[in-house]
Amino acid sequence: MNVLHVLNTGPLALVQDLGRPGLAALGVGRSGALDRGALRLGNRLVGNDEGEAGVEVLLGGFEARFEHDTWFAVTGAAGPLLLDDREVDAHLAVRASPGQVLRIGMATSGARWYLAVRGGVAVPPVLGSRSRDTLAGLGTSPLRAGDMLPLSEHPGSDLPLLDFVPVADPVQGAVEVRAHLGPRADWFSPAAQDAFFTVEWRGATESDRIGVRLEAARAPAHAAGVRPHPVPLLERAVTHELPSEPMVAGAVQVPPDGRPTVLLADHPVTGGYPVIAVVSDASLDTFAQLRPGQPVTFRHA
Repeated sequence: MNVLHVLNTGPLALVQDLGRPGLAALGVGRSGALDRGALRLGNRLVGNDEGEAGVEVLLGGFEARFEHDTWFAVTGAAGPLLLDDREVDAHLAVRASPGQVLRIGMATSGARWYLAVRGGVAVPPVLGSRSRDTLAGLGTSPLRAGDMLPLSEHPGSDLPLLDFVPVADPVQGAVEVRAHLGPRADWFSPAAQDAFFTVEWRGATESDRIGVRLEAARAPAHAAGVRPHPVPLLERAVTHELPSEPMVAGAVQVPPDGRPTVLLADHPVTGGYPVIAVVSDASLDTFAQLRPGQPVTFRHA
């Protein structure tokens, strides 16, 4: 069997496909790649079905050795990519020979890389998916140095004949996402609803595959003649406790401290904080590439 020998993983490397939808009634979330578009593109580049499993690499520092001739593609974040000592391009199919080592450097923009290999990663599926759910602990454990990832036989489809794919690097500055008012928007004051769509938020360091915590930008306290303004809390108009209700990826929950959290792929299937907004599905992949401190603004979908 063809295998990929993991040498280094960086901060976190996980096997991910497009998740396990339709199981929320059983208490099982969808999970899957945070940047679904990047995984789909990588799989198309190597002739796979879009839903084949690949490796999601947080920030970079991932190294792996190919033990057989293998076509691969790296998508998602931007930064240095080396096959042995040769630079290779992202968003293109590349052929590796036995013994060659792929090195995914630290991302210069974006936060997550996706490594797709022809045939797909063939770890055992759990409930119909090979994805790692970090909240529920389902699927293959986070990768470690020394792991040997089995790869499936390559599909019968031909490789796309491409030498350039017009894919923009993830935005390094402010990003804009679309969102709808949520089912509990009326639990917040009109001023809070307005603030949600007008404040420039920033990704907080307390963010992961479960959700991205947001905080409002502050004026610098040391700036001459400028008073630091407080973080605008999303003030609630309804203060009584909300019974737990179903949650979806993209739901923007607001806990008592008023700092919103955008739920991502590994979110719990229920939650008790009111949802002020829901990020549109077309904008959701943006949060996979959002770095701590990066500005984000919401616009009405």
